[in-house]
Amino acid sequence: MILNLILLQVTDTAQAVATAVPEVKEKLSLFALLKEGGLLMIPLLLCSVAMVYIFVERFGAIRKASVIDTNFIFRIREQILAGNLQGAKSQCKSNPSPIARMIEKGVNRIGKPVDSIEKAMETAGKLEVYQLERNMSALNTISRIAPMFGFLGTIAGMIILFFNIQHEGFSLEGIAGGIYTKMVTSAVGLIIGLLSHVAYDYLNAQINKVVNKMETAAAEFIDVLQEPAKN
Repeated sequence: MILNLILLQVTDTAQAVATAVPEVKEKLSLFALLKEGGLLMIPLLLCSVAMVYIFVERFGAIRKASVIDTNFIFRIREQILAGNLQGAKSQCKSNPSPIARMIEKGVNRIGKPVDSIEKAMETAGKLEVYQLERNMSALNTISRIAPMFGFLGTIAGMIILFFNIQHEGFSLEGIAGGIYTKMVTSAVGLIIGLLSHVAYDYLNAQINKVVNKMETAAAEFIDVLQEPAKN
């Protein structure tokens, strides 16, 4: 009798402890969430990799192009006023910047009309800017198509979700889970598109700074060519 009472008390205590233990809430794993995005996460992944590569590569190239010796035009002026065109060309070749290559085009045409020199330098400048803008169109394209991939993935997921409801029946829990997982592609696409757009605008701003430096250097070079005539 006593043994039965003890066993009954132990059983009641175990049940009380079991009911007192709170249920462990399911945590949302980022990897699992991204995995739920489906096959359309592959092109989004490719877009993100391409975005990072283009940004890093263009940022390095533009930053390198923007660096120029502040005394470069002054040394070119000294060589031209001294009549040493070969020395001016050597100064240009020793400087790997777009500005130096543009000025070199002008030095090579010294002796011809100023308008001809300006046109040659303008053409050289446009080619240099074209090189700086290489792959920028791809970055702009990524900023536009990544959200489209995301929306396409969400729409495809919703179609599958409603198909399953029609054939397997209505379940509020299943619908809620299906909707939030299918919205993953839209969120990822919008994030990639936003980052690509910001990167595109930032790189364009840096290119414009280089263009301004090139225009300033070209104007100073033309002034140097006209300086001997003033004297």
